[in-house]
Parts: sequence; structure tokens; C-alpha cells
Amino acid sequence: MLSTLRRSALVLGALGTAVGLPQLVLTSLAGQAGAAPGGSLCQLAGTATFSPNGPGTSTSFAYSLTGTLSGCQSNITGAPASGSIAVGQVVTEAVTITTSTGPVAGTAQYQEPLATGTGTVPVNSCPSGATSGTAVTTWPDGTDTVAGYTTTSAGAGVNLQGTVVAGVALQLVAGSESPAGTAPATFTISSDNAAYPAGAGVQGVLAFTTSNPQACTTASGLTDASVQGQVGLGHT
Repeated sequence: MLSTLRRSALVLGALGTAVGLPQLVLTSLAGQAGAAPGGSLCQLAGTATFSPNGPGTSTSFAYSLTGTLSGCQSNITGAPASGSIAVGQVVTEAVTITTSTGPVAGTAQYQEPLATGTGTVPVNSCPSGATSGTAVTTWPDGTDTVAGYTTTSAGAGVNLQGTVVAGVALQLVAGSESPAGTAPATFTISSDNAAYPAGAGVQGVLAFTTSNPQACTTASGLTDASVQGQVGLGHT
């Protein structure tokens, strides 16, 4: 697919963006969001960045992702209309720093887990594969929704399925404490948006595109790809 089209769909999936919704069908949300049982439908746009290598001639790869949700239609009272999605990002958090003179208020950086994927070789791993990861959606009111997800390729697109989880533990980036000292080794981001509690589902149909499909035939693979599609969130 990527080897023949300049803007072809990259089937690997990320984010959290979208992750599985039992009994809440994306097509019904798209057709009549107001009639779906406890659901929302949002437009996703973002960028996936691959490191240390992307899909190509290797069997495995890792990636991070940043993106936005917009134009959300929902029949859930109080559901947000927009938000941002992140996978595998480094974030700065307010924490207590232990210094030589005692504990003080400060900040430190924490690493979200990278998503991982596997693909079919020896040709290349761009046209087909599967991934898994944890996506953090941050809403305008400062609340978060954390979703564990898996993805599988589906022709020219990718199907993402999973579940909203209670939270995700981030690892401290060594030496990032401000002021200098010792920060907690982990920081937990919790799912605290009332519209999408733990156990709710998410389902999405996305397309990953690139202007450099030739990279799929190399060991280093793609460096990045654009992500667009629809994401449904909700519960029965």
C-alpha cells in the first residue's frame, strides 16, 4: 500500500485515540449521535512519531503520538466537545521534591509509555500489523481519560479497540527535578472525567498517511505519519 501510493493509508494504529466500544457501533454514532446509547463521536487529527525505528523491514517498532479531538457530538450530559490526545509523551507535573533542606513544592518530567507494534515482513511492516498502547486524552476542564488499546489493520485503514482504564503510571525522567532533588519515581494520571468512567469503551476508524512511502522498504522505516479519522467513546 505505502510502497505504491504517495498518500496511502498506514495500517498500524495508535492512539488512543480510539479504542473498543462494546455494543456502541461507530457507524450508528456517525449517523445519529443523539440516538446512540451513551456515546460521543469526535474527529481526530494528529501525528505519530516512530522511535527508535518505524514500520519498515523490521518486525517491531515503537511510536508516540500527539493529536486533537474536535467537533465531538454526544448524547452524554456534560461531555466535552474537544480535547487533546497523547501517547508516549514527556509531561511536566507538579510534585514534591525532596531536597537537602527538606521537601519542597516543585516540578519534574515524566515519560508516558511508548506504544509498540509488530508488522509483517520480509516485504515491509507498513501495510499490515498490530499495535498496543495507552492513550491519555486531556479535556478543556483539566480532566483526563486514559485508555488502553490495541489496533489491527483493516484494508486501507486501521481499527482501534480498547477500554477506558483507571489510570497509567508514568516513569520519572532522571535529572528533570526542579529544584534539584529527588522526585517520586512514578506519577499516575487518572481517568477522572465523569462522562467516560473506567470500563467505558472507545472505537475508531483511522487512516495513517505519509508523503514518504519509500521509507517502508528500509530498516529504519518511517519517521512519522499523519493520523486522521473518527473516534467514538461511550458506554452501554
